[in-house]
Amino acid sequence: MKVAFLTTDNRNEYKNYGAPAPYFGAAPTALLQGLAQVPEVEVHVVSCLRQKVASPPQLASNIFYHSLLVPRMGWMRTGYQGCIRAVRRKLKALQPDLAHGQGTELDCALNAAFSGFPNVLTIHGNMRLIARINRARPFSFLWLAARLEGFTLPRSDGVVCITEHTRQAVMGLARRTWVAPNAVDTSFFEINARPTPGAPAHLLCVAHIYALKNQNALIRALDPLAGKYPFELHFCGAADERIAYAREFLRLVRARRWCVHHGFAGRQEVQARLLEATALILPSLEDNCPMAILEAMAAGVPVIAARVGGVPELVEEGKTGFLCNPHEPASMAAAIERVLRDPAWAAAVARQARERARERFHPETIARRHLAIYREVLDQA
Repeated sequence: MKVAFLTTDNRNEYKNYGAPAPYFGAAPTALLQGLAQVPEVEVHVVSCLRQKVASPPQLASNIFYHSLLVPRMGWMRTGYQGCIRAVRRKLKALQPDLAHGQGTELDCALNAAFSGFPNVLTIHGNMRLIARINRARPFSFLWLAARLEGFTLPRSDGVVCITEHTRQAVMGLARRTWVAPNAVDTSFFEINARPTPGAPAHLLCVAHIYALKNQNALIRALDPLAGKYPFELHFCGAADERIAYAREFLRLVRARRWCVHHGFAGRQEVQARLLEATALILPSLEDNCPMAILEAMAAGVPVIAARVGGVPELVEEGKTGFLCNPHEPASMAAAIERVLRDPAWAAAVARQARERARERFHPETIARRHLAIYREVLDQA
């Protein structure tokens, strides 16, 4: 089977065109890692970029890479028409059996739906829900992305939903749906988190700094605990100071000795921080299948997360993690205090979560699930 895997090369998103090789989001990277273990599928990764880049033609024995140069006018301002046409030309030459678009935020879903080949889409962020929660202004990025998502879903042969939460959100639009969670890079399963004995608890929050992720409410919720327990709250995530929410976040962090902001963190830095983490905290107002949660579970780090979206499908209260209400400071503080008060119990919960993660989110397990989906689509095409 030959599959065209349409995803974003992050050299384009971060304008890092000098990097010698492509790098993708955590979820597509882990899925490709699993597909590399499935020899019966030949994968062609296709990404659109605004500048020429140097790239290796092959990423694994059965995985090939193709970068497509698309001029500036071919992107969002024209409904990604340049990307759609470039991908169609490339797939016409490759002749895949199926195209798989990764995410509805940018061009990938449109490229798959209009590829001219049987196709499926994976939703990573539910753009319509996110736009609604953020009260997105007309013609803002979120507003446009939500409309592109609604336009694309019914034009695909099916939608891979990484949680049942997403499946319920798209049932009225998608022709067919499947639930297949994100895979976790195998390197996270090799981490054995060991916080330094006697040191203050190391609480970690991994997410870009913006209102949907709710970091400011988390900081305020922990104020009553700051004099009661020795802990540090570490944030990994880019903060754009042009945004009022990020400016407020930076003010809150500077005013508290127990808060530290490290800025954007790549995969290796996140792994290093998980090694010494007492717990991972994610207080989002909406989330689907956050990689930060899956990676912490795989690394054996206790997880405290908001009871929203697809998160309760990943974290079972008191068994594989702890849930809280992100709208109630007392609920967030109580969940965190449980971990600070009884770290031994929290560590036992994390061990159980690690076993669950190995069963559910290992790359080869998720790749085999996708292969079954691909075959179902082709059988019914």
